[in-house]
Amino acid sequence: MSEDIIKKFQEERKTLNDLVMRYAGLGTKRFYSLDSQTYREGALPVKTKELLGLVASFVLRCDDCIKYHVIRCHEEGVTDAEFEEALGIGLLVGGSITIPHQRRAFQAWEALST
Repeated sequence: MSEDIIKKFQEERKTLNDLVMRYAGLGTKRFYSLDSQTYREGALPVKTKELLGLVASFVLRCDDCIKYHVIRCHEEGVTDAEFEEALGIGLLVGGSITIPHQRRAFQAWEALST
């Protein structure tokens, strides 16, 4: 995976979010707002919240969500060791079915770290 794949993901995500917002009713707008408010600094630091989002997305096996949180974890200064340990928790909770998602998460992490 190259940085181009990360860039393509980010561009596609923005384009599709813009499309959703063109059609969005109040409920959808409120949900999107709640999502962004939840990841703001609070009792837990943003870095911790992004790691929690990563693990939850990993266990739920949502590749788009995983990739988003991998990017955010990288932006928040998560270390390689913290990233690996968080995915280790996800692997324990999610079981062997999460292994393909673990591979893709590390692939994205590697692309961001080069």
